[in-house]
Amino acid sequence: MSKTTVSANQATSTMASHADAIGHGNSPAAWTCVIVMLVGALISSIAFVIASTPIFIGGVVVMVAGLIVGWAMRKAGYGVGGSKLQNNGH
Repeated sequence: MSKTTVSANQATSTMASHADAIGHGNSPAAWTCVIVMLVGALISSIAFVIASTPIFIGGVVVMVAGLIVGWAMRKAGYGVGGSKLQNNGH
């Protein structure tokens, strides 16, 4: 077998199919993170238009806070497959 044939076979075996779950992050932690970061982006965008550096920096701080909140919620069990989202039969 040539090297081309072997590498083509290996590439086929490692490719993802449409049946594989890719995990879009559909969880309270992900949604909270995205919403807070969108608010921060809105604040920064408005500040950019009105040329206000302190408000722009405040928007960036809100975006970083969104990342931290999303991470903290994921660690608390509200992420994909988290313990707080498991069905316990009640």
